[in-house]
Amino acid sequence: MLGKDNSRYQEFNDDSGDGNSQSQDFFDEAAEELEQEEPNGSISQEDDVRESSPSVRFSKTCLKNFFTVALIFIYLLLTAVAVFLAYQTISDFLDKLNHPVMSVTYKEVDSFSPPGIALYPGKAQLLSCRHHYHDYIPPLVDPGKPQEGDCAIEDVTYFGPFTNQTQKRALVVRGPSDVRSKELIFMQFSQNETEEDFSAITYMLFAKFSDFTDSLNKSLFMRDCEKNYSMWTFSGGFRTWVKMSLVRTSGKSNEAVEFRQESAVVKFNDKRPDSEKSNELFFAVFEWRDPFIQEIRLIVTANPWNSVAILCGVFMALFKAANFAKLTIKWIIKMRKRHLRNKARELNQIT
Repeated sequence: MLGKDNSRYQEFNDDSGDGNSQSQDFFDEAAEELEQEEPNGSISQEDDVRESSPSVRFSKTCLKNFFTVALIFIYLLLTAVAVFLAYQTISDFLDKLNHPVMSVTYKEVDSFSPPGIALYPGKAQLLSCRHHYHDYIPPLVDPGKPQEGDCAIEDVTYFGPFTNQTQKRALVVRGPSDVRSKELIFMQFSQNETEEDFSAITYMLFAKFSDFTDSLNKSLFMRDCEKNYSMWTFSGGFRTWVKMSLVRTSGKSNEAVEFRQESAVVKFNDKRPDSEKSNELFFAVFEWRDPFIQEIRLIVTANPWNSVAILCGVFMALFKAANFAKLTIKWIIKMRKRHLRNKARELNQIT
């Protein structure tokens, strides 16, 4: 009886060994790969025994799952931040490229090119036009009567640019140039009885008086000036002091010149006899405000090299995040192999 039992027990052991040989080979291969990935060797027997307890296995499984989810979340977060930075960088570059900013600089000069002052007196008569310096205008002598002048004046007639049937007459005066000496031009007009409700003289400023004198067709030149420059007025019974400043604006394809002005109005104390007061007097002074030319340029602030550097940093972050994800996957595979190894040892102990 004992011999039969021993033979049966030996047969059972032989059958069990044959059935588990393939599983044992698989787990042995997993153990060898784990030992190759761990340079410090395999796990000690005490650790295996400690890990074999149900409570330790449960806590380690929860911890592994928690770290796995956390690492995946960090990877996704880093990827989202990198993609957002890349999108924001490209959007900012395109926005700055399509919307250049204005750069304002001031250029100091000793003198200006004499501007052109086009006056439209209508029924008014030019009584005098003289140059003065250092902001000084001598007292008026016989106001309302023609006086000698020293201004360069040309008379031109042309048809307006907006209504071809309206003929206009303009007195084009050579403006002041010596801004250091505060050169100014003082003009006096007289108008006898007007049918209009308000009496005023219109004037226009353009960049260079020499452009007008050198023009072959002065009428066409004045038409173009009226299209491109603004009109101002000064009223009768007052002295209007106009201080001019020049502004050059450089666009994407062309350059424009415009005048900005500040005007001060002072009432004229008319001391003439009552018989002469029917002639209304106009006084105008033209002077440069300061020796600076304001230059406005459009500047594209988008720097392609700066954007390329930011994108390189973003792609490097994506590369690091991908490398981090790769290490995370390797770590998960390593934990899985360790779990299979422990399970194989449990099966061996049972058999």
